[in-house]
Amino acid sequence: MITAWIPEKGYLRPRKISAADQLVSHAVWLDVEKPDTEEFRWIEEAYRQRLPDTDEITGIEASSRFFLDETGLHVRAYFLHEIPERPSNVTVAFILNENRLFTVRDEALKTFQQYGNRLERQGPAIDAYGIMLGLFELKVDALADLLEQLHIELEQLNTRVFHADERNFEVLIMLLAGAQDRNDKTRLSLMDKERALSFLLRSRRCPKEHLPLLREILRDIGSLNEHSTFVFEKVQFLMDATTGRIGIEQNKIIKIFSIAAVVFLPPTLIASIYGMNFRFMPELTWPFGYPVAVGVMLAAGFAPYWYFKRKGWL
Repeated sequence: MITAWIPEKGYLRPRKISAADQLVSHAVWLDVEKPDTEEFRWIEEAYRQRLPDTDEITGIEASSRFFLDETGLHVRAYFLHEIPERPSNVTVAFILNENRLFTVRDEALKTFQQYGNRLERQGPAIDAYGIMLGLFELKVDALADLLEQLHIELEQLNTRVFHADERNFEVLIMLLAGAQDRNDKTRLSLMDKERALSFLLRSRRCPKEHLPLLREILRDIGSLNEHSTFVFEKVQFLMDATTGRIGIEQNKIIKIFSIAAVVFLPPTLIASIYGMNFRFMPELTWPFGYPVAVGVMLAAGFAPYWYFKRKGWL
């Protein structure tokens, strides 16, 4: 699907492209979502611009993500696809050529929809560099909100981890692992954007009027990276604390079984002695042999219990 953003009366207006003849020469932004071969051909014929396919977009080496050639300035950047419970980073290709921006992506990203809504209300119409930086700025703001939400969730989990009555440790570990996964993917997205914008700054192709915004976004990313590091350390601390509590609870259970074994061992020994089938056992003829044996077994069991209690081991 191709959406062309075309200047009209001082504003940029979107137009869904369903045929090659609908592509106009004065379009400022061509947003290509889940493209097919035919749409690639339309753009190449209309603007003499070859767009990268999926294999070319997903490369991770710097030389294939940020470069300048005869077809324009190329930037590949991760945009976090904020799917509940399973977010993922989606690579978006940006091509800047002849003051026209081309974006290629394989997912319907929320950031692009939000920025499109803003762009329709924004005036006067901005250029291709302004659109690209606007998308980066909006996404960085969204990642900041995500990190803030993660911090709130960790504060709630912190209360649960250190609450004496909490016993559902398996759920706690799953929640902490999910928080760590979102934080890792957010951090990766931020670091990738920092590399992309640093390349744009070094290329000296960004117009002077957009340089303040470019530097401001880079500063915001730097501060968010520091916050992401704090979130990572917080998750690790809570994970270690949860694991420690699991160990303490297990040790309590083992201690109970160990003490029970010690308490019942002397009575068992006495009962075993008088359960032997020897012919000559003087105690068998005692009138009070049975109650004495039971009393001794009770005393032998109570004695270690009383000792452990006195020592504070129970």
